[in-house]
Amino acid sequence: MPKKDANLKLNRRKFLTAAAVAGASGAVSPAKAATAAEPQQRLPSALPPNAHVAAAETGAAPLPSRDNGTPGSDFMVDVIKTLDIKYLPANPASSYRGIHESLINYGKNTMPEFLTCMHEESGVAMCHGYFKATGKPLMTLVHGVVGLQHAAMAVYNAWCDRVPVLIMGGNDLDAAKRAPGVPTFHSAQDINAIVRDYTKWDDTPVSPQHFAQSFVRMYKIATTPPYGPVMMSLDGGLQTEPIREDGEKLYIPKFFASAPPQGDSGAVKEAARLLVNAERPVIVVDRMARTPEGVKRLVELAELLQAPVVDQGNRMNFPNTHPLSRPATVINQADVIIGMEVSDYWNTVNGFIDNGDDGIGRNVTKIKPDTKLISISSTELLTKSNYQDFQRFQSIDVSMPGDAEATLPALIEAVKSAISSDRKDAMTKRGDAIRAAHAKGLDAVKQAAAIAWDASPINTARLVMETYAQIKDLDWSLVSTSGNTSSWANRLWPMEKHHQWLGWSGGYGVGYGAPASVGAALGNRDQGRFSVSIQSDGDLMYAPGVMWTAARHKIPLLAVMHNNRGYHQEVMHVQRLSNFRNRVANIGNDLGPVGTSIMNPDIQYHDLAKSMGWWAKGPITDPADLAPAIKEAVAVVKSGQPALVNVLTQPR
Repeated sequence: MPKKDANLKLNRRKFLTAAAVAGASGAVSPAKAATAAEPQQRLPSALPPNAHVAAAETGAAPLPSRDNGTPGSDFMVDVIKTLDIKYLPANPASSYRGIHESLINYGKNTMPEFLTCMHEESGVAMCHGYFKATGKPLMTLVHGVVGLQHAAMAVYNAWCDRVPVLIMGGNDLDAAKRAPGVPTFHSAQDINAIVRDYTKWDDTPVSPQHFAQSFVRMYKIATTPPYGPVMMSLDGGLQTEPIREDGEKLYIPKFFASAPPQGDSGAVKEAARLLVNAERPVIVVDRMARTPEGVKRLVELAELLQAPVVDQGNRMNFPNTHPLSRPATVINQADVIIGMEVSDYWNTVNGFIDNGDDGIGRNVTKIKPDTKLISISSTELLTKSNYQDFQRFQSIDVSMPGDAEATLPALIEAVKSAISSDRKDAMTKRGDAIRAAHAKGLDAVKQAAAIAWDASPINTARLVMETYAQIKDLDWSLVSTSGNTSSWANRLWPMEKHHQWLGWSGGYGVGYGAPASVGAALGNRDQGRFSVSIQSDGDLMYAPGVMWTAARHKIPLLAVMHNNRGYHQEVMHVQRLSNFRNRVANIGNDLGPVGTSIMNPDIQYHDLAKSMGWWAKGPITDPADLAPAIKEAVAVVKSGQPALVNVLTQPR
């Protein structure tokens, strides 16, 4: 017969005693009951803490009197502080606890300041957005294999978008010393392998001096065009063990920035000759302008050539108010095209018809057979084989591997030297025609935006323009448009400054918009700019915890919800295939095909935001209520807080 547990017997006895007391109290006389107003003493559900536990819970624990030497992570903080890294957004984790403790205590939580994130993907995306707003990289920390896998989508976005992010992953390399169980599940021989195909460089330091050299190296590699994320695996033992110099004094290498690579001088002259002698040259740009200087130089080149500029929009490369700004349709008649940092040259000069008559894609050309193609792009210097972000291969007549912005000064001088007086007259005449077409095109866009202006759910053009009306007198920055609002902001807002449009995600991974907006707003806060995002519903739900980070660290951001209650891109894909297959799409109880709607229940994004410390209002369904709500939100953001307006909209 199994032995009975004494504790169980005791607990049962206490229970029976308490039950007997309760039963007896029910049997008291009415007179006694009338005078028994005082509450009965409640038996404790747990033992009270002893003196040691009480002291630990109510006061600071006494510091131990021991000297274990300088931990490796203190020296790591010294290295990090030499590189002017202002913030470190990250989700806390045990595998990097050594450097975490050194950053906040030894490093005084400044340069960098630790920002608490709810998800590793948010930490990386905040670094991504911050760089595009400021031109300065941040670093983040991730936890072993699981944290890095959480972060991986954001790392891929940064890779495709050519943005430097410094990533350090905690890892316990020594299997004989690491704790069993969870820490071993979260460790690997080579955690960097998870993201190696879409990082520019990685390393695993094995000594403090190795760390110093590698950290300065990774910063240098990340911030030399073409930019890209870099990765370092950081051993837990290396962080916590005391430094042993073994007779050789540790030092921190001095950082010197590298000059960006430039296009070959002979190719630059040939490109200038082709452009000057062309009848219909076209300039196409995508991620060309790394800085405001890039915008200035591009305007100079366009005005020299009197050539139209097609800005594909992954940065604010060219003012959309400039009369030489034109849509992509001008490519069709070009005789010379120069593409600068174009991420997809093939798709620039070709087209692809999805779900054609035969049910598969079909290729078409956009240009004439004799059109000459020129390219200046650093992408050729950073191409790997597995992930297909390099896009389809396009044959180029004059190809210059190099940074386009750095090459622009030489190209401008070569164009000036190649222009003759007779070509100058022809260019002037061409420019007059382009200016007239620009004015006509702007009128057409305004007319299209006015269609269904008073519709409910709210027209996306009205959503965008009512937002602009409330911020137009501020030094604003559109930090993200994570949904598809028919590019109304890029078509209608006068974008003339480099920070007024930060571009898309790079890898088009859903979940970028919210955390990248918060990161960009952090950078803009330090610059005194007003940050606004057009935030889609599906994107926000990938990592909504970043809203708490914004509130916790007082990051002012206006998020205007493009709440179309669905993944509308997928709505169209399913509908098109249903049509091709002669089927009626199954829409269940919603307005879109099954699996694409974010309805029933409808998410109350304003309540979600309020729960995380934001000012919020909604849902806005009447277009007449939109402007007053956004006006209120703008005032809140100007006071230094994040604000969200939940707007029910048309699909796109």
